Amino acid sequence: MQISMSKIGNCHDNAVAKSFFASLKNELTSHCVFNTRQEARSAIFDYIELFHNRKRSHQTFNYRSPVDYETMQAVA
Repeated sequence: MQISMSKIGNCHDNAVAKSFFASLKNELTSHCVFNTRQEARSAIFDYIELFHNRKRSHQTFNYRSPVDYETMQAVA
């Protein structure tokens, strides 16, 4: 096993996670009101699995979705 983080206080360790949660808040939760916890879980699951991973373009992947990028890498 290898440690996946660098030294304490390195601001780049959480950059990907912070970027994801900022997108989640801006694109989904900031304009939604959920009546139940299950409703929120379902909406967040759909956002991640159906939109973020399959349709949303990501600068890191040359403006492709993660699924498209992985498929391209598997073929190459």
